[in-house]
Formats: sequence, C-alpha cells, structure tokens
Amino acid sequence: MADVEVAPPTSREQDAVRVLLIIAATAGPMPQSAAPDPMLADAVAVLETQVKLQKVDFWVRNPDFLAATLLKDYETSREPYLLQLAEEILTSEEPEVRRYPMIRYLFGAYEQLDDALAVLRSAGLIIRRKRGTPGHVQQHDYFLTARGRQAVDTILTTEPVFTYYVQRVNLVAALTEGYGGTELKARQYLHEEYRETPIGDRIGSIAAQTRARLAELKAEAAETAEQ
Repeated sequence: MADVEVAPPTSREQDAVRVLLIIAATAGPMPQSAAPDPMLADAVAVLETQVKLQKVDFWVRNPDFLAATLLKDYETSREPYLLQLAEEILTSEEPEVRRYPMIRYLFGAYEQLDDALAVLRSAGLIIRRKRGTPGHVQQHDYFLTARGRQAVDTILTTEPVFTYYVQRVNLVAALTEGYGGTELKARQYLHEEYRETPIGDRIGSIAAQTRARLAELKAEAAETAEQ
C-alpha cells in the first residue's frame, strides 16, 4: 500500500466536534479552586493545559504516529492487545485517508484551534480560562459544561457519522490517561521523524516505517509462540 500525503479539509464545525470529544474524554474532575468562580457554576470537568489538548489532537489526527506509539508501548509491555490495535490501524487505509498533518513548532506539534474553540464557547459547551498575568499567559484550561456533556451524549447516541472520531478519541484518551501535556510531548519526541522535522514544517507520515516495524514485531511474536 503506497503512503500518500492526504490532508482532506475539515470544516470549523467538524474541528469543533473533534475538539469537544477530546475535551470530554480527557477532562478530569473539577478542582476545588474553581468553586468561587460563578462563571464556572455549570462546569462539570476540566482539561488542563493547551499542551495536552494539542498532543492528544496530534494522535487523533495522525493514525500513523498513534500506531507507532502503540508499538513502542507493546515493546515495553508485550501486551498482545497493543499489537492488535496497531495492526488494525496499519492494515487499513486510515494512516492515509484519516491523516490531518500538524505543524511542528518549538514545543512540538501544534495547530490553531481558536475557530473550533470559538464555536464551542459560543454554544456554551466549554469555558476557557487563562492562568498567568496580563501579557504573560502561562496556561489555558478548558472546562466542559453540563450542556457540553449533553452534546457529547447526543453525538454518541444519535450521530453515527462521528463514530470513527469517537472510537479514536476514546483510544487516545485511554493511552494518555494519567499523563500531563509535558509528558505526552516527551513521548511524541521519541519518534525521530517528529523531533527532526524543521520548525514551521508539517510533520510527515511515518506509515511505511511503522508498517515495517509491525511486520517485524509480528514475526517475533510468532517465533516466540512456536518455541
């Protein structure tokens, strides 16, 4: 199967749904510090830091790197399900037809999400809060509202067109559970092609080499099973 750079355009609304699903799947409990803020009275969960949002989005948008990460985790744990998940991705056309490349900046993969977030904020599905001082924002936090949770539940039950993103977001959420944005950035920098992409360039596909690595690991697993 030839590796082809494919980046189908997505609408602002499609991006908004993907980002909403990511926030809902990866958000944690509300912190006690949020209680005095009346604007957060309707918030039910929070995803802390833009870094984590961007890193999770990278794996959702780049199935080849997601599969490569699953293989790295398999090499450490030897859990067969990780090999199976990677194989399901790599034996399909997903790394080609579902890939939406991101640009590498100083702190890793990044894509402007303001338009998508604006859709969610205007609909009352999320609330964004900034930490830091005027002119020096240190962190963005994304609060999921009760209305946002209801919107996600509606997507899960009545919008089969988004089934792919629901499945992928849930997989990445499980993969990233317990990790902060900085830790996820470090995991993504383990891939040579990622860290060596020039700043300002789009991060290229690693589907071919990841498929080759899958074949090697499957052969190793088969040889071990025969012993």
